[in-house]
Amino acid sequence: MNTIFEILAVLSPKEKNDFKAYLRKRNQRGDTKNLELLRYIEAGITEDLDLKLYGKPSKAAFHALCKRLQDVLIDFVASKGFEQESSQELEILKLVLASRIFLEQKLYKIGFKTLNRAEIKAEQIDGYSILNEIYHTKIQYSHLNEDWVLVDLVGKYERNKSLSHQDFQLNMAYTSIKSAIKQHPVKPIHELVTQTFSEFQLKLNEDLTYKSLYQLMVITATSAKLQNDFYTVTPFMMEVFEVLQQKGEVPEKYRYYHLSMLYLMASTEFRNKRFKASSQLIDEMEKALEDSRKEYSPVFSNKMAVLRALNEVYTGNPFEAITILENTPETDLNKMLVLIMCLFQQNMFSEAYGYFKKMTRSDDWYEKKMGWTWVLKRNIIEILLLIELDKLDMVLNRLQRFRRKFTRKLKSIEENRVLTFMDLVKTYYENPQLVRTKAFEDRVEASFKRIGRVQEDIFVMSFYAWLRSKMEDRNLYDVTLDMVVV
Repeated sequence: MNTIFEILAVLSPKEKNDFKAYLRKRNQRGDTKNLELLRYIEAGITEDLDLKLYGKPSKAAFHALCKRLQDVLIDFVASKGFEQESSQELEILKLVLASRIFLEQKLYKIGFKTLNRAEIKAEQIDGYSILNEIYHTKIQYSHLNEDWVLVDLVGKYERNKSLSHQDFQLNMAYTSIKSAIKQHPVKPIHELVTQTFSEFQLKLNEDLTYKSLYQLMVITATSAKLQNDFYTVTPFMMEVFEVLQQKGEVPEKYRYYHLSMLYLMASTEFRNKRFKASSQLIDEMEKALEDSRKEYSPVFSNKMAVLRALNEVYTGNPFEAITILENTPETDLNKMLVLIMCLFQQNMFSEAYGYFKKMTRSDDWYEKKMGWTWVLKRNIIEILLLIELDKLDMVLNRLQRFRRKFTRKLKSIEENRVLTFMDLVKTYYENPQLVRTKAFEDRVEASFKRIGRVQEDIFVMSFYAWLRSKMEDRNLYDVTLDMVVV
């Protein structure tokens, strides 16, 4: 059943509705138990499902039902993917085939016209393999078309072959970089990229496709998130972004990559506490969205809203941020966590906990959907909320669970400060008076000053601000702003 959870987690609400319609169409003899099972899974109900579905223990029948639902779900994803990804290629291949039939039948005018049309469409989707076939055909019949210059066609063919090889090399390089990150999670990402690009004879320049630049930035941002270090990777991300800008006006077909890179840069600038730069990039995103197809708005609008709210929080406008977030759909999990943080910073603990309790899924489910660092932050904010709300009977349990769940992962990326922070939280929980001692202050300072305020991640600083507010008996939000404004 884990596979079903994982697949459903990546489907959009529309895709889930489409899948239900797909199921209904396939169902026979009135068998609707697969739809019932789906409803239970979507509701987060996983216990005793055989009893709920069959009215009695029936593990074998339940496992068979799960297998059938999984298979249909895979078929659905595959068919949707084929429709979305292959339709253009199929259309172009049909044009190439038709052009060859016309040419073989000596219908040269319509054959040449059809082949030119295929070439234009193939160029729009970077269809290197199809273009290879098109140029082969054009070269074969170039002696019959005075508009086709053989030397030019051969040049196009060689250029396409070079781009195809580069695309292959880039895919190999990305695989190599991802593997290296997995094996050496603390190694600086820019060093990995530089080393790998050298091995595959690649250069960071305008010859790279929009997709390639996007993939590079995604890998870099993912590594920075894993290492909790956006400061170090920023120069490299800026270099990638500058290459994007040097390519000039972005064609509509590459708009998604452009918008994604703008968002990644805006997020990075925020994490480095450059709020003005981050806000300007969000403005640029909004302008790009206005100029693009409407289909991209659902993908980026919530992300932009959350990031804009975060910039408002850390520039002294917390209630503006709360308003933005409350007008964003509750299904957005990043929004929920940021809203909880905003309310927490304003000492609105009951309101924050009310939103927290709406996130009823398991940590495993959230990790598959959002990643383990998101779950880490969720667990930390829960513990701090429980302390503030005097639910002390639950605090020790959560602290123990936190240790069991995250110690190994945090140590693997050499991020022991989180464990130190939780030890300090536990110390405060057990004896609040100790936070006013010199020894406690020294422990906090020793942990926090390792990197310095400029390089330190903003979310790390925000958590430490809670401890400092206890040490100084000051308002949490005021302390937070004092710490992050550099």
